[in-house]
Amino acid sequence: QVRLVESGGGIVQAGGSLRLSCAPSLSIFTFSVMGWYRQAPGKERELVVTITRDGSTNYADSAKGRFTISRDNAKNTVNLQMNGLKPEDTAVYLCNAKSWTSDYWGQGTQVTVSS
Repeated sequence: QVRLVESGGGIVQAGGSLRLSCAPSLSIFTFSVMGWYRQAPGKERELVVTITRDGSTNYADSAKGRFTISRDNAKNTVNLQMNGLKPEDTAVYLCNAKSWTSDYWGQGTQVTVSS
């Protein structure tokens, strides 16, 4: 059973920063793609950013210029640095990992941005 454990969420004022981490139970290079999605109350889950095994990234327009995805090979984590946070960034942020045959999700971590 593959597990993805997110951490780093919290409450921050608009303009502030947070750093999320996702720690999978397997090597991050096991997966062809890893990434972050978010879901706000009453809204559908949406892409934030993904990173492929070879390091290619795909950012949602809302994340471009403010969020940065990275990998820490030593800690076996995929991280999301979020700067310039806005109230509309408030959501549960979920880590996702895809292999050839399966799609895995973490439990999510709450990010709340106050105005």
